[in-house]
Amino acid sequence: MGPATFHRLVEEHGSAGAALDALPQIAAAAGIKAYEPCPIGVARAELAAGARAGARLIRIGDADYPPLLASIPDAPPVLWLRGQAGILRRPAVAVVGARNASSLGLRMARYLAAGLADSGLAVVTGLARGIDTAAHEASCAAGTIAVMAGGIDVIYPAENRALADRICESGCLLTEQPPGVEPVARHFPARNRIVSGLCAAVVVIEAAYRSGSLITARLAGEQGREVLAVPGHPLDARASGCNALIRDGATLVRNTEDVLALIAPQHDRQTADGAAGAGDSGDSKNQPHRGSAPAAGSRNAASAGAGGSRATHQPASNRTDTPDGRTPAVRDGANAPKAAPCVTGPAGLRARLLQLLGPSPTEEDSLIRDLDIQPGSLAPALLELELDGIITRLPGGRIALA
Repeated sequence: MGPATFHRLVEEHGSAGAALDALPQIAAAAGIKAYEPCPIGVARAELAAGARAGARLIRIGDADYPPLLASIPDAPPVLWLRGQAGILRRPAVAVVGARNASSLGLRMARYLAAGLADSGLAVVTGLARGIDTAAHEASCAAGTIAVMAGGIDVIYPAENRALADRICESGCLLTEQPPGVEPVARHFPARNRIVSGLCAAVVVIEAAYRSGSLITARLAGEQGREVLAVPGHPLDARASGCNALIRDGATLVRNTEDVLALIAPQHDRQTADGAAGAGDSGDSKNQPHRGSAPAAGSRNAASAGAGGSRATHQPASNRTDTPDGRTPAVRDGANAPKAAPCVTGPAGLRARLLQLLGPSPTEEDSLIRDLDIQPGSLAPALLELELDGIITRLPGGRIALA
């Protein structure tokens, strides 16, 4: 049974318990014979597994359940939470983007996430490689929310286990999946609706024309959230999704102030809504209303899709004021370099280096930091790529793809 069916049955029967008692009769009427609800022993085993992982279950209507998330039509009936539940009461902004992130994209993710966290906002993203990881790391000390596609005890990717532990110190991990569930493809779009549902706005830093990040942006528009995007170089395939969002009306983001200016009018209203819903119970009569309609502006841009007909173009003069004073290049896409394969030695370094570069210039110091190598190790790789005609060196120690 999915979330939408759950909410419909609770509304029809008055409570989750009454809906559960009615399920065998409903199944029989649908032609399903000998239907039995989940045995209580299985439910108890799931609760025990969550407790062993240091997590607890919160249900829709509980004081700790995020009020904004409760308002979407397919809100998860229950969530597993590990960490600090108090962060769910903060206004939140999602920062999402590509796993195979560019060096400039990683820098922009860190810059925006740190600025949003310093402004008292909870940064929400999905614990994936690339933009997600950079955003979590930059906002971890102030508190960040990681929404997972698998069980609360299944950290994916495994390399982020230490980061997940750090997140729980001041933020939290969230998932609707039972403990022990390994994430599969169908879980990620479902996870993305929670990411957007928790937030007043979604900021897309890197996205292909067809990507999971654009799915999150579309869901945000359908949920009535603000959609913002960081522009990228027109010749960079991994900027195509963000550029299309901006063309179709999403708000162009240059810095943290752009995000704060857009969502500031919503803060007081969300705080009041959260306080009003803090004492709700799990019965349908006390649950928050779900299914608010999208508002105008950047929220509708994502709902229309990256290829929609409506085009609200932003002037080129707005593409300034990034952390280093230049427009950040954001890259992702079917024609862009894929995530670097797990190869060691010179070949592995070359692949990782090409993943971080794009048409927009990147500072050599940023490459050294993102690659986590010594300067002496980078110089031979850059020289080889330059001799092959793959990269171009520019004044100021900057490098770009030729």
